Amino acid sequence: MTYSIVIPAYNEETRLGATLHRVLAYVRQQGWDAEVIVVNDGSRDNTARLVREFAEKNPIVRLVENPGNRGKGYSVRHGMLKARGDVVVFSDADLSSPIEEMPKLLDALSQGADIAIGSRWLRAELQTQRQSVHRQIFGRVFNLLMRMILGLKFKDTQCGFKAFTRQAAQTILPLQRIERWGFDPEILFLARKFGLRVEEVAVHWGHSGDTRIHPVLDGARMFQEMLRVRWYDIGGKYDGVSVGVAQPAKSLPGSAPRL
Repeated sequence: MTYSIVIPAYNEETRLGATLHRVLAYVRQQGWDAEVIVVNDGSRDNTARLVREFAEKNPIVRLVENPGNRGKGYSVRHGMLKARGDVVVFSDADLSSPIEEMPKLLDALSQGADIAIGSRWLRAELQTQRQSVHRQIFGRVFNLLMRMILGLKFKDTQCGFKAFTRQAAQTILPLQRIERWGFDPEILFLARKFGLRVEEVAVHWGHSGDTRIHPVLDGARMFQEMLRVRWYDIGGKYDGVSVGVAQPAKSLPGSAPRL
């Protein structure tokens, strides 16, 4: 079994070094056949140079460059479609969910899931550092709207720690259209559309104070992006079949297979 760990990065020179040290140490400890892909999203600092320096000393590290600043969703898709592993995991650069939690996601895949998503709210007591109250309220409102608009029943879609089998990644990511913060609900919507099994997994998680999400502005954009996902689906934008993409599951609108 081979593993790919994808880390999207935008202006991450101050904390990416520590993250790569920790990830590489854990990969060596586990004895995994793995690669670590850092996707540079048009950073204006020394992120790319830092990754190149790591790659010179650690052959399993790869740098993937975006064509400018395209957003987290684009970065995740770009890196995961470049990945070579049998299992592809993406993790936020701040390791809000520690890399040591990765076996929980792998265990879900080994038990038959196509996608395993880390969850902050499945067992809230595992949170080592919670978000502020207003961010928690924003998250609850977002989750309610997501359930209403997309019919997704997960407690947490936004945790930046998810694992895919290679087949699952190659099935849904070529169809992903949302390039910024609202991409998580889209890929889970696509997973349901194509009948893939998604398992929500409780993981340790600690809030990073250096978040770049603005609750109001980005929240409004994410709401618009959820509407776009529904509109794309109604318009048949997700129905095209390409290499590695399965036919959509046959179901009535709003009654897709249970994940």
